[in-house]
Amino acid sequence: MTPQRADAVRNRARILDAAEKVLVERGTTVSTEEIAKAAGVGIGTLFRHFPTKEELVRGVFEARLQRLAEDATRLAESDDPGAALATFLRQAVDQSEVKNALAGMLTAAGLEIQSGEPQRALREALGTLLRRAQQSGAVRQDLEVPELIGLLAGTSKAMEYAGGSAPARSRILDVVLTGLRATQQ
Repeated sequence: MTPQRADAVRNRARILDAAEKVLVERGTTVSTEEIAKAAGVGIGTLFRHFPTKEELVRGVFEARLQRLAEDATRLAESDDPGAALATFLRQAVDQSEVKNALAGMLTAAGLEIQSGEPQRALREALGTLLRRAQQSGAVRQDLEVPELIGLLAGTSKAMEYAGGSAPARSRILDVVLTGLRATQQ
């Protein structure tokens, strides 16, 4: 596979960033022309990277997962793994409305959320982050990655019920983080 030119890489990133903002603000009814304009590229450039709107929405979703994986990987290097895991969970939950909106768009378009490289990378990075937090004694030993992902997904959904109430959102996350702590015998 030939490496992409630097301008092509920049254009793809601009398209994904603009598409995420526009899609979350206006939904899937927004035209690809409007997304291209917001990205500062021509429609032909957008279609070279994403031949269909569905592929664009999937690309935005996968780019978000990739960023989460990069965040988890970076945080896993922290000197305080327990705090790093809590930081990751707080950041992921804070961004959950956008992720949930994108996932809803994929579902509404009849597309499955595929188990590809971004999901694998996120799962692996979360595993490293979780193991380090467990090894430090900050997080309970019986927790595994699928359960952590389930807690993250459930907490993200719970934020919808809290609405705009910052205190309620904070309490929900505090309850989850307290439940993750290792118990002292």
